Amino acid sequence: MRVTLSLAMITTSLVAFSAGTASAEQITFVSQGGAYQEAQTKAILDPVAKLLGITVDQDSAPDAWPVVKTQTATGKPIWDVIDTPTKDCVRGGEQGMIEKLDFSQIPNAASMPAAYKTPYSVAYEFYSSVLAFNKKKFGDKGPQTWADFWDVKTFPGTRALRNHPLATMEAALLADGVPADKLYPLDVDRAFKKLEEIKPHVTVWWTSGAQSAQLLADGEVDMEMAWNGRVSAVAKEGAPVGFTYNQGFLQFTSLCIVKGAPNLATAVKFVNAAMTPEIQANFPAYIDYGPGNPAAYATGKISKERAAQMPSSPENAAKQVLVSTEWWSSPAGEEAQKRWAAFIQK
Repeated sequence: MRVTLSLAMITTSLVAFSAGTASAEQITFVSQGGAYQEAQTKAILDPVAKLLGITVDQDSAPDAWPVVKTQTATGKPIWDVIDTPTKDCVRGGEQGMIEKLDFSQIPNAASMPAAYKTPYSVAYEFYSSVLAFNKKKFGDKGPQTWADFWDVKTFPGTRALRNHPLATMEAALLADGVPADKLYPLDVDRAFKKLEEIKPHVTVWWTSGAQSAQLLADGEVDMEMAWNGRVSAVAKEGAPVGFTYNQGFLQFTSLCIVKGAPNLATAVKFVNAAMTPEIQANFPAYIDYGPGNPAAYATGKISKERAAQMPSSPENAAKQVLVSTEWWSSPAGEEAQKRWAAFIQK
């Protein structure tokens, strides 16, 4: 479920802002709505509000980028912190729409791995694009690699892939024998050549997480690339599905601060508090996505059993490819997305 941003929501936030007392610190936090935002409210937002003694107002937008552009163009944005794909933070920063972060003021983020942050963002939560399969068809001998997915003779059956090049192109290259540590920069021509091989066997190119989950739940496809949280949810509902983190694609959404945020100083404090290991460790209690700060796994709050289910746990992360935000934000990545549209249409 995604919640769209409405004029009423914006108006509500404006009223809340103007009604606040001068001494009460607050921010407006924006995420993607649905069960995901409900989970992070319990795991992160409420604990941070209590820790800092601030008010955290919320808005939701499935795609925050157009709204950020509109708000910053006015010079008077009403949003402070957004949870969004990292590439939006990066291009926003490069275009003067996202604040550059001073990590000396965000020590919880400063100690995180360099690959988990950019000058404009810090990894907030992790999810994975994984290879999922129907256990009724394959039992416990389902496909375990992308070479298996491409092997239609050994693993016959219906297939689905996401209608987007990110992770899909990486999967094609792994299937073609490119070592995981040699993926980037992506060999775009080689990836599309390999995708042409599997295209006749792909019955659905899904466009939303809900659709991918429904394909598994209904048994409409025997294997597919899907987000780990969607597969887990279907499995919990009783569907005979399994997945592997082997050759998964580890991705993360990030926190960044809107340029000219009305509550800039408080927003910086919020981001630091949200990345506190003990608070980050709350994520697995409410949703099947992993904490952005790896130090959360050393707090003792996440059991070994639960860590084994998390995409960003050290054990599972080691099996996967960390998707390169840098490459996908580059001109080459932008061009690959344009080429994808032509590939799907022909």
